[in-house]
Formats: sequence, C-alpha cells, structure tokens
Amino acid sequence: MKVTIGHLYPDLLNLYGDRGNIQCMRKRCEWRGIEAEVREFQITDAIDFNALDIVLLGGGSDREQMLVCERLKAIQKDFQGYVEDGGVVIAVCGGYQLLGHYYDTDDGRIEGLSLVDLYTEQGSPRLISNIVIQNDQMEAPIVGFENHGGRTYINDNQPLGKVLFGFGNNGEDGQEGVLYKNVIGTYLHGPLLPKNPQISDLLIRRALERKYGKAEMSPLNDAQELEANQYIVERFVKKTL
Repeated sequence: MKVTIGHLYPDLLNLYGDRGNIQCMRKRCEWRGIEAEVREFQITDAIDFNALDIVLLGGGSDREQMLVCERLKAIQKDFQGYVEDGGVVIAVCGGYQLLGHYYDTDDGRIEGLSLVDLYTEQGSPRLISNIVIQNDQMEAPIVGFENHGGRTYINDNQPLGKVLFGFGNNGEDGQEGVLYKNVIGTYLHGPLLPKNPQISDLLIRRALERKYGKAEMSPLNDAQELEANQYIVERFVKKTL
C-alpha cells in the first residue's frame, strides 16, 4: 500500500510548523510498512489532485494568504472535485480559513475556496491559548495551541470537537474546527498531529479506504504520545473542574 501526501505551498503556508504534520503522517505510515510519498507544491506548480491521497493546507500570515488565494482560484474546481469525491484534507489555521467562502480582514476580504460552508471575520483581541477539545468518537482528547485573530463560523457543519479549554472557532459557541466529508479544518497547531496520533491515523485510514477500499493498519505503541496528551489535559482542563 502507498499513500501520497501533497503539501500545498510550504514556502508560504508553514507558519506553525506544518512540516511536523507531514513528518508525523509519513513516519506513522512507514512504521506500518505503508509507503509514504510527500510531494511539495510551490505557488507556480500544477497540481494533479487525482494523484494525491492526503492534502495539507497549512497556515500563513494574512499577506501570504492573499498571495495563495489568487493561485487557489485557478485550481478551485479541481480542489472542489477532489473534496466532493472524498479526498482527504487537513487544513490548519490560515488553511482552515481558506476552506470557506471568505475571511474579512482590516485590509480587505480574502476570498476563500468555498469548499466548505463557513466564513471568517477578523476580531479583537487575538485568541491565543493552549486548547483542549473533545470528540466523542476519538479515544483521547485533542490538544494543541491556537493563535488567531479570525472568528470562524461553520454554519450547520459538524465541528471537530467541543472546547474543554481555550477559545475555539470564535470564542463564542464552544466549538472548534470543522468536519466535512474527509476534510478536517482546525485552528490547532504546534504542530497538531504529533500530539494527536488519533487524528493522524484517521487521515491515513480514510485515505487508504478511499484508495483501496480497506485500511490495513497495525496498532502502534503510542504510550509517549498519549502521556504527553494526558499531561496537557491534566494541566489545563482538570485543574478548572
């Protein structure tokens, strides 16, 4: 089995260590004997989404998002076709905002891809915090760090999780992230996947099932990862209970 991971515009959208997410997925594949190929795409490169099994869209500054937005418009239909066909996507922070219809900033509107029915508006102050969220379908809470001025509203879509500590999408509704088909959008970084092996394995499993109709994934020893995860939960959640 083989998984091909596409990293979109790492020269511009790598503000929060998104290469760590790539490295995590690749190693968790390799430890299971699954071949993992990573393809990095620069702003001028053509992208064949049919050749990709997982797509990572990382975070960047508002200026970098503006630059990327212009390029993404040219590939919007192909990207949308990939998403609607069950393509696996992990979009973090600025990449998460670009999934939606728009992001209104003090410098103007950044047009999104409209891949998911959501939108973002700039707010003040910035939402900066360690964050813990709960998804009842996952064996452990999801932990990370958030630092965003945008307030994202996901309309009727399913959130990635319920906020146990931190701010989440907008600091108002107690939700964080979005789930749509095989797309995960989230403000959690740090990077996200090394702290949350359950998310990494979900992405890999969905990609294998889409490509091969099944996912043969042997269990890994995640004792250290889960211990680090539990430390964050103990520190920021249980002390407030």
